[in-house]
Amino acid sequence: MAGNIKCSGKRSRHAAELRARLCGDILGQANNGKLACSSRIGRVLDVIDVVFPCLDEATALPWVLDRLPAGYRAIVVDNGSRDASAQIAADRGATVVTEPRRGFGSAAHAGLAAAQADWVAFCDCDASMDPAQLPRLVEPMLVGTAELVLGRRKPTSWRSWPLHARLANKVLAWRLRQLTGVSVHDLGPMRVASRQALLDLDVRDRRSGYPLEMFLKAARAGWRIAELPIDYTPRSGASKVTGTLKGTWHAIADMSALLSDARGAAVQSTVR
Repeated sequence: MAGNIKCSGKRSRHAAELRARLCGDILGQANNGKLACSSRIGRVLDVIDVVFPCLDEATALPWVLDRLPAGYRAIVVDNGSRDASAQIAADRGATVVTEPRRGFGSAAHAGLAAAQADWVAFCDCDASMDPAQLPRLVEPMLVGTAELVLGRRKPTSWRSWPLHARLANKVLAWRLRQLTGVSVHDLGPMRVASRQALLDLDVRDRRSGYPLEMFLKAARAGWRIAELPIDYTPRSGASKVTGTLKGTWHAIADMSALLSDARGAAVQSTVR
């Protein structure tokens, strides 16, 4: 498809090496709260770190953290909360990281930098997504069929997802399918991937464009990207992005700039 992001032979080889290193013939089996890998890999994944970017989510945090399955460790990144979010997270055993630079990308990347597990998940901490559903996203990683797994949001109520935000997401997903050839329908914030591989992507955006840049760079690197359905319920409190005019404008500006850069890179690779 003309204009698609293409993977060079080098990138394709890198993706294959990544699959072999991370997935191999891993067996997705639970064993006393641990994620068991095959004997050929010769190790057991004791934990998956889950990054929760957080700004004033004291109301939602108790439910969110209590929903984490065994073997999943919470990293709550406090991005300037004025409520008791940080204390609530600490009291429930989460690792609390303070990120003073405002922005979703700043908080998400600070959590990624603080993570220590081989695999890292990201999840909103506003109670719109259920962390108990994270294992279904991890499964394709365990069986070796994907390097990045996205949660495709399925609204449980008309209040879950404002109409303008849902339409904008549909347009964005359509543009991404045209640009990358990846069958994606939702650029949702719940996702799972390898910690080191994510660091190697060198995602630079520190605002609303962070999830999009991650997706674009993963597609360009030849990663296999999958999406699986997750419940999307009405969030607790007001949205910091699509719930405000300023947040919506910032999100559109950030993502438009990234898409423009991606199109330019695709054109250059086609010319070469």
